[in-house]
Amino acid sequence: MRIVGGSLGGRVLRAPTGAATRPTSEKVREAMFGILGSVEGQVVLDLFAGSGAVAIEALSRGAAHAVLCETGKGAIAAIRGNLDALALADRATLITADALRVAAQIPPNGAWGLVFIDPPYASDLAIRAAQAIPRAHLAAGARIVIEHDRRHAPPEALGSLLRTDHRRYGDTLLSFYEAQP
Repeated sequence: MRIVGGSLGGRVLRAPTGAATRPTSEKVREAMFGILGSVEGQVVLDLFAGSGAVAIEALSRGAAHAVLCETGKGAIAAIRGNLDALALADRATLITADALRVAAQIPPNGAWGLVFIDPPYASDLAIRAAQAIPRAHLAAGARIVIEHDRRHAPPEALGSLLRTDHRRYGDTLLSFYEAQP
């Protein structure tokens, strides 16, 4: 697994072993960041971070800071290894706590400009996590991306979040949301 673009493009990422984590593929990350456009200077929240690939991709593409939330031991080890190997420790914070609690916390480095939510597919955690983020913690024009499968698609609206785009890449789907004023 590699970083697709930005200053760290081509660098190899470590992935957790076992079936408990499903890293976002290079193809999906490339497509997602193509749709999102610039993330320069944004503060990123990556809930259910897995290997940290999405947050690291955002940092490679100019995001100012990323907070990665993960509780799986193998995934935590992979994230720490990736952040250390890429010298990103000063631009990333790893939080090993419940994603719903982290979503509700005040962002440490400014309002969230991009939130990526990729929980286990067969759950309602994506919806609950998106709804747990207070509107006041989102920057103007903030975008929330939920990765899911076709059987667990989130609704068109999640409180003040409205879906603006929906894409399919094989069995993986991405739903893009923006906070409404």
